Amino acid sequence: MDIFVRALNAILMVAMPLVLGVFLARRLRVEWKLFGIGAVVFVASQIFHIPFNQWVLSPGVERLGLSTADGGVSFVILAVFYGLSSGVFEETARYLAYRFWLNDERNWKSAVMFGAGHGGIEAIILGALALYALIQAFVLRDADLTTILPPEQIQLAQSQLETYWSLPWHLALMGAVERVGALCFHLSASVLVLQAFVRRNNLWVGAAILWHTTINAVALIVLQRWGVYVTEGIILFFGALSIVFVLMLRDHPRGQEPGSSAPPTREVEVEQPVFSEENLDDSRFIS
Repeated sequence: MDIFVRALNAILMVAMPLVLGVFLARRLRVEWKLFGIGAVVFVASQIFHIPFNQWVLSPGVERLGLSTADGGVSFVILAVFYGLSSGVFEETARYLAYRFWLNDERNWKSAVMFGAGHGGIEAIILGALALYALIQAFVLRDADLTTILPPEQIQLAQSQLETYWSLPWHLALMGAVERVGALCFHLSASVLVLQAFVRRNNLWVGAAILWHTTINAVALIVLQRWGVYVTEGIILFFGALSIVFVLMLRDHPRGQEPGSSAPPTREVEVEQPVFSEENLDDSRFIS
């Protein structure tokens, strides 16, 4: 049972984004390349995000005296800093993808598939790591650690193995549960950043960063104060709210804001000009 549940958790984390991609490709009739672009953009954002956290943010919060051991204002500020770091790097990467890569796919359907790839590759990577951890824990479960590890690492390894196998089955599935909410968030973030181009207002990128920061920071704070189950419930709530945002920001007729009730314009017949050889050279066309 222990092995089955942990394997199921890893498999679900890998399978869910792929199933979502299949559903979106058929339902919205969008290309899989958008899923792949989203995946590449996420990985690219982490190439800069992870080193920044390690070499800039973490030393910076240490100098400020912020600590995870403090459950008060210090921890809240710390959570906001790390949430903001994720938001800035990932949403900026999304913006740059729309700006330089997705010039011809700046529409709601493409944004949803792009978001599925962005959040999907994160779930797949985490699922693969969870599966690797299971294999490693299974191999070491009944092994003689003294023949495998240096003496100074044996006690730590034993402690980690005991913690891993002592998790109840429902707690072992929390990784997959969290990915449900996270995938929904990534759909909403991609649609939010899209609005910067659809509505020609870069404040929408700021809105996406704020939304990203809020979810990450609240999750860290709730985890520290109320534990895993409440945290996953909050993440699922944010995921449901994300889907609401996605549906609210669906494509609308050009020139008409969502929710407006402007009457349709009446078509007016315009007499077409007649071009002759004499005036053809004087005409201008917009390509």
